[in-house]
Amino acid sequence: MRIISWNVNGVRAAQKKGFLDWLKEDTADIVCIQETKAHPEQLDIFLLHPDGYETFWNSAERKGYSGVATFCKKKPISVKKGFGLKKYDGEGRVIETEFVDFTLLNIYFPNGGQGPERLKFKMEFYDQTLKYVTELKKAGKSVIISGDYNTAHKPIDLARPKENEKNTGFLPEERAWLDKWIEAGQVDIYRQLYPEKVEYSWWDMKSRARDRNVGWRIDYHFVSNDLVSRVKDAKILMDIMGSDHCPIEIELKG
Repeated sequence: MRIISWNVNGVRAAQKKGFLDWLKEDTADIVCIQETKAHPEQLDIFLLHPDGYETFWNSAERKGYSGVATFCKKKPISVKKGFGLKKYDGEGRVIETEFVDFTLLNIYFPNGGQGPERLKFKMEFYDQTLKYVTELKKAGKSVIISGDYNTAHKPIDLARPKENEKNTGFLPEERAWLDKWIEAGQVDIYRQLYPEKVEYSWWDMKSRARDRNVGWRIDYHFVSNDLVSRVKDAKILMDIMGSDHCPIEIELKG
């Protein structure tokens, strides 16, 4: 089974750049997309019902903002939107799909920019995510948490760590939460498999940073400890265009 996560930076824009052609050619079993920036009624039948997939959407109350969707070849046992908390759920950041042998959370974590209040919101959202995943694991679930975390964890995960130590996305408190997240039993499976590999998943569009590969690794597949042995490989698909992010992939053994 192959699971892909991709912040598409607007699913309608991505569609115009060939998203559906890529989806047809790639044929991953599950595709999680973030920052859809659309409500289902704004989308055409080709996005809502692509060949071979069932799609599940969680949109923000505010149009043109945030949003996640999960495309599944095999129908999930259950689908849940959000954490059940109004403070967070209005931004359309979470879809949970449950399968026989794992539960998948597709999450678009908040950006900490736009001032202290949004950084506070981001950190609170992080804490709520940890609490929620801890409860899933206590209930006996194996969990995969895929998406755009909006934080680079270590200096190896961004091209210019020194210059960004005081910028959101690489602040000490954001990085410390990722330490806490890992200590609680989540595994950054890409870094586990490739401890010294330097690849990025996001580049600033305004500065044309992708042309120079001045990027950040802020998109992750984290898996619970009990799933580590099932992960055959993890990849960052840096050659796939269409967004300021590129897709990331994990392959699970049967």
